[in-house]
Amino acid sequence: MRTISILGATGSVGASTLDLVRRNRSEWRVVALTANCQAGELAALAREFSAEIAVVGDESCLRDLRAGLAGTNIGAAGGADALVEVAARPVDLTVAAIVGCAGLAPTMAAIEQGGTIALANKEALVSAGEVMTVALAKHGATLLPIDSEHNAIFQCLQGHALSDVASITLTASGGPFRTWSAEAIAAATPAQAVAHPNWDMGAKISVDSATMFNKGLELIEAHHLFPVGLDRLKIVVHPQSVIHSMVEYRDGSTLAQLGPADMRVPIASCLAWPRRMDTPMPPLDLAAIGELTFFAPDEERFPATRLARAAAEQGGAAPAVLNAANEIAVAAFLAGNIAFSEIAVTVERVLSANLPEPPRCLEDVLAVDAEARARARHVLEIA
Repeated sequence: MRTISILGATGSVGASTLDLVRRNRSEWRVVALTANCQAGELAALAREFSAEIAVVGDESCLRDLRAGLAGTNIGAAGGADALVEVAARPVDLTVAAIVGCAGLAPTMAAIEQGGTIALANKEALVSAGEVMTVALAKHGATLLPIDSEHNAIFQCLQGHALSDVASITLTASGGPFRTWSAEAIAAATPAQAVAHPNWDMGAKISVDSATMFNKGLELIEAHHLFPVGLDRLKIVVHPQSVIHSMVEYRDGSTLAQLGPADMRVPIASCLAWPRRMDTPMPPLDLAAIGELTFFAPDEERFPATRLARAAAEQGGAAPAVLNAANEIAVAAFLAGNIAFSEIAVTVERVLSANLPEPPRCLEDVLAVDAEARARARHVLEIA
């Protein structure tokens, strides 16, 4: 029986992970489950899986968590320090799925234990990629990517050397506005932006898919995960979301990973690595799908990938600034304060200002993030 901690247990990745654990109860012992605040849901999950401890990031929710765990031997804790402490507990696998910069310190704590981390937190590699890769090497930790695109690349690279790679291609669905005119995109509403055609995701990541910032962030992640050089990282729009990414080798062979648009597939890859496990997914029916199509990204209508590549090329603080500015702009759009087209404009304006010094540690990353968020609010003239 292997031990597992799930940081971000009540989110979509956490729920998918627990669904797979639930189907394989004899193989896993749950050590820790965390959430931001969803105390009732977290307590119910901790009871179901007999976790050793449950932690809420928002300490004001701790009273409700303790009430939900009354009569059990399950520990309860709350606050940012508690998240870090529980992430540092030695386990066979840590699933790092806390959204946003709140997940940076817990992810780093897990890395410093030298264990295996299944990473779903984008900010870890986008904002702190250089810091985190140094920590991975120093502590001998193993990083398994959960994002479907990076997991696909990871699978296609198994048994091959990076020196044999000619290029890596990230696929993008194109989002709900792929065929829309620039004028229609500018007038898009939050409800339209979160209606992803293929994936069931949260509001923020759905908007990122609509702007293509999600793919830009994934490009930066891939740059750290698979260091073949930015010039060998490509993006192609693939509306069916059947091929999740591809690796072309120097002999002309291209390997692709195909699968349904369900996060349980890449999560299962991480849970079972280096082996395979059963999932409840039906077999892929290519005849029913009928055709797979591909298009070049349109960086006039969707400038996010251009901005992300430029930030990756600049390095230093630029990726963290891009990520933070995008989060503030997306929140403003979802609140109805700015137009959809202003998201990319805001990010570009924040990036064009003088950037902070390159971060050298996690505290530096968090400082850059905070400064970039303040700049983005200033650009948008919001408190």
